[in-house]
Amino acid sequence: MKLEEIRLFMLDMDGTFYLGETLLPGAKEFLEECRERKIKFTFLTNNSSKSKGDYLKKLHNLGVDVTSTEIFTAGDATLIYMKKHCDYKNILLIGTPSLEMQFREAGYRLDSAAPQAVVLGFDTTLTYEKLTHLCNGVRAGLPYIATHPDLNCPVAGGFIPDIGAVIAFVKAAAGREPDVIIGKPNEFIVKSAAENFGLDLSQICMVGDRLYTDIALGHCGVGTVLVMCGETTQNDLDGSKIRPNMVCDNMLELTHILQKIPQ
Repeated sequence: MKLEEIRLFMLDMDGTFYLGETLLPGAKEFLEECRERKIKFTFLTNNSSKSKGDYLKKLHNLGVDVTSTEIFTAGDATLIYMKKHCDYKNILLIGTPSLEMQFREAGYRLDSAAPQAVVLGFDTTLTYEKLTHLCNGVRAGLPYIATHPDLNCPVAGGFIPDIGAVIAFVKAAAGREPDVIIGKPNEFIVKSAAENFGLDLSQICMVGDRLYTDIALGHCGVGTVLVMCGETTQNDLDGSKIRPNMVCDNMLELTHILQKIPQ
């Protein structure tokens, strides 16, 4: 990867740009440097528990001025995938009220007694009743789509179980894994983002804190920068076959590296 040839930075959010309600070092400085150099950026998050509007509100509350076109979630990518590849409208959606609203606004019926497919999102309102419905739908052989594969979600003070843990639960109970997983590191989400910005994959760099999602996107042909301010530890990196093009302590270090490149 040649950093000077990058025209779009895709930025992870949780553990990369902020943690909880706190911006991580260099977050705002990096965006300012991109704008000065006329390099595009988009927040690319696997976290489907929140909508684009939720993220806009959170970023604005953190003092970050962005627009809806600069945010792309696994929920957004899942809706694009379903519109392109699926013709059903009655679904069993396991997700937060925010994700439910996003799907309803897209024309999906979520309260059908006879769903045509199961869609699993990151559901921080998960109940045993929801898990039971999910397992029953998967066991019945319905098409099974997951928004992303993350095992944990970083929060202030540690981690909370993410959708990957639920996928493992369903596999143990119902004997199936998702037919399709949309989010990072799968190529559909990054190709959708590239299409939105009219760029080749070689002109894009993913910046994130997870090896198995953010950095694994490198197999699609994008550059990768691992920041060590989130989930990944040095021991994780040393023992991983997934290798980033660059490693930085945080986005402040990446900003300093970018500033050294002549404009």
